[in-house]
Amino acid sequence: MKIDLSGLPSPCYIVDERLLKRNLEILQSIQQRTGCKILLALKGFSMYSVFPLVGKYLHGVAASSLYEARLGFEEMKKEVHIYAPAYLDEEIDDLLKYCDHIVFNSFNQWDKYRDKLKKGNTKKIECGIRINPQYSEITTPIYNPCYENSRLGVTLSNFRPQELDSIEGLHFHTLCEQNSDTLERTIRVVDEKFGKFLKKMKWLNLGGGHHITRADYDIETLVRSIMFLKDKYGLEIYLEPGEAIALDTGILAAKVLDVVENGMKIAVLDTSAACHMPDVLEMPYRPDIIEAGKPGEHAHTYRLGGNTCLAGDVIGDYSFRNPLKPGDRLMFRDMAHYTMVKNNMFNGLNLPAIVLYKEDRSFEVIKQFAYEDYKARLS
Repeated sequence: MKIDLSGLPSPCYIVDERLLKRNLEILQSIQQRTGCKILLALKGFSMYSVFPLVGKYLHGVAASSLYEARLGFEEMKKEVHIYAPAYLDEEIDDLLKYCDHIVFNSFNQWDKYRDKLKKGNTKKIECGIRINPQYSEITTPIYNPCYENSRLGVTLSNFRPQELDSIEGLHFHTLCEQNSDTLERTIRVVDEKFGKFLKKMKWLNLGGGHHITRADYDIETLVRSIMFLKDKYGLEIYLEPGEAIALDTGILAAKVLDVVENGMKIAVLDTSAACHMPDVLEMPYRPDIIEAGKPGEHAHTYRLGGNTCLAGDVIGDYSFRNPLKPGDRLMFRDMAHYTMVKNNMFNGLNLPAIVLYKEDRSFEVIKQFAYEDYKARLS
């Protein structure tokens, strides 16, 4: 992105409308080829100012809470699907106002709410059960829904086929930033373990974690996998990626505030790993910076740190062709997903502004934050 940041607030997330549209077109082509329905998982990307664009391509949203469901209902105005590990008694009535599909994590939850779903609803809500095939190729336990003793989904040994009355679909989610070969292997396990139950279902939701818009993603294997399920069982297939919608569509633009030395040069930024890109610490991973390299790759190497009092608020070590100085702007790549949805105001640090880079190459500052946003979260 060869853009002029001088007139934009710092820090700020910048989402490129053109790149977002490119991703949506890829997803639309899969829907057209297979007849599947793709939903936006709000847990990964919930910038609702672009929902009118997203809604032109996708069938709706996948929510994980009452607030996500309401946001999707009000701002996308299309299908709303929800799954949560458990639902709250005080929220269930409101939740059912917004949702078209509801997936239960256990048969206990289904038993608890099934009568409410059958009585007094003005619209038909399709119900499903999340299954745990006990197969996943995710190596980091915190992101593995099939990790030993996972609370997510019903294993085959705990499945209750006698309680499937009024259950219309099954749901599984076993992927995280993975290619379609992993999905194909997962489907073999699901087919072997749960195939006899799929014969009785109307739909199957393949969850999220599909890196469909990544450059090396094997779309043909995805298409083949979807068609296998449709042909064998006559199922309606749903996918609910979040990251694939916003993958490589945006940056986090930040500013150098100071440069200090302690064994090496350290640049203090007006952004924070802990506050504004928490997956850098949680995954953990090292984000790319435009026109920067690995330590030693260019002449000037710096450790980049955030502007909080957390000692570990360190983004990583990078090298640059020219020395960094206060006022320099840096652009962290691929910061549209799992950033705005997870950021926080620890230390009272303000949130980055949200900016849209439009198809006509103009900028629109969608939102800026202030003290009132910080105060409103407290009491």
